[in-house]
Amino acid sequence: MALSDGQKNRGELRIHESLDELMTDLADYVAELSEASVKERGVFAIALSGGSLIGLMGKLCEAPYNKTVDWSKWYIFWADERVVAKNHADSNYKLAKDGLLSKVPIVPSHVHSINDSVSAEEAAEDYEFVIRQLVKTRVVSVSEISDCPKFDLILLGLGPDGHIASLFPNHSALNEREEWVTFITDSPKPPPERITFTMPVINSASNVAVVVTGDSKAESVHLAIDDVGPDSPLIPARMVQPAMGKLVWFLDKLAASKLEDSNLNK
Repeated sequence: MALSDGQKNRGELRIHESLDELMTDLADYVAELSEASVKERGVFAIALSGGSLIGLMGKLCEAPYNKTVDWSKWYIFWADERVVAKNHADSNYKLAKDGLLSKVPIVPSHVHSINDSVSAEEAAEDYEFVIRQLVKTRVVSVSEISDCPKFDLILLGLGPDGHIASLFPNHSALNEREEWVTFITDSPKPPPERITFTMPVINSASNVAVVVTGDSKAESVHLAIDDVGPDSPLIPARMVQPAMGKLVWFLDKLAASKLEDSNLNK
């Protein structure tokens, strides 16, 4: 694995020779953050995304993590979700349940999925209300510099277009600064209706990890991390800049193949 501090506060880069190595490193990272958070706060508030991320977290279901992680202290959220039924193939909740949550002893009442029986707008409002209640009880911390929730860890994937969560390039949702959770009804990739954490919430987290594999994402990784200059498109992933937290990129060699720092690709 190659390590680098990245460009101008673009976070720590962890570049892996193989998917297996990446998955082991990701499991170690999540387990260590869980242990530290439980020790400090008594709970671990983690927000998941969809796509390939859940599969890449699969080693957490195996030894030693399935026995050593204090799963009873985990509180699960979603950084974004598709406004579909929970048993729908497009549901990020279903993806996480099938691939992770059903395989480890998570407390069911600690799993906070969206209300799937209302509109996207109502689902976003409901989800923000739930988070606000949990901030009041300090299940979720609060940022020292804003009123935003401060999740212990937000895990994100990255789209070939540079989107993270359901914040897409040139979409008005990127500019939302007041709400914690917003909604879209015109996602450029199906399904069209989604809810998503806003950029201020993502950037208020204690830790943000962006997990990216495959050469189809290499250009987006380059635009998100390298010092590309003002003429290049500003993709949503480049706007991930935790104010008080730590940003880590988990990349395989293919996803890192267009990064400019030649030392990373030896």
